[in-house]
Amino acid sequence: MSPVLQTRGFNTRRTFDVVCAAAGLLVLSPLFAVVALMILLSDGRPVLFSQMRTGRYGSPFRIWKFRTMRPGAAGTTITAAGDSRVTATGARLRKFKLDELPQLFNVLRGEMSLVGPRPEVPEYVDRQSRIWQAVLQVPPGITDVASLLYRDEEALLGTASDPDRFYRETLLPAKLCLSLAYLSTRSLWRDVRLILLTIHSSLSPGRLNPGRVRRAFDLGA
Repeated sequence: MSPVLQTRGFNTRRTFDVVCAAAGLLVLSPLFAVVALMILLSDGRPVLFSQMRTGRYGSPFRIWKFRTMRPGAAGTTITAAGDSRVTATGARLRKFKLDELPQLFNVLRGEMSLVGPRPEVPEYVDRQSRIWQAVLQVPPGITDVASLLYRDEEALLGTASDPDRFYRETLLPAKLCLSLAYLSTRSLWRDVRLILLTIHSSLSPGRLNPGRVRRAFDLGA
């Protein structure tokens, strides 16, 4: 493993993940119930959605989210703005990233971390690529700097003539580079700052300042 990506204090970070995920599930349990009820009343079952993703060292795992699309709707694995598969309730959940909350269970199971590169579906992962080999050395996360800086990813994809190609050739490489840049200077304190910024951006989506995020984590202008 590259020295740049060595996960110093892995045991400490894992303990931090478990404690925070367990506390989050306990504190947010009323919100889980409210979101589940909203989905049931507006869209019916199922409440949860699962999908295979690529985890650390390329190991596959099943990620969990609150369902935001119509059951059985066909289409690509990426979602662009205006996607007709997204329900009205799902659009509200996506705006505040509430659909991601069930991934706290993935964190407890050790499949994910609170902070780390977002896990991709296998079709977008090139395990022969050196950048992917580096990224897959660490557990995927619920949030990272790329998640913040590309919070409006769906809007960007909505402007592309070929969203899938744009994601593969432009957006995904940019996100991977950001993830590597963050990992090269990662610390537990930086992870805490990133989590707090993520919470802030979820509560106030329109107030996220990309420049502030880049300065906070030494990512340039």
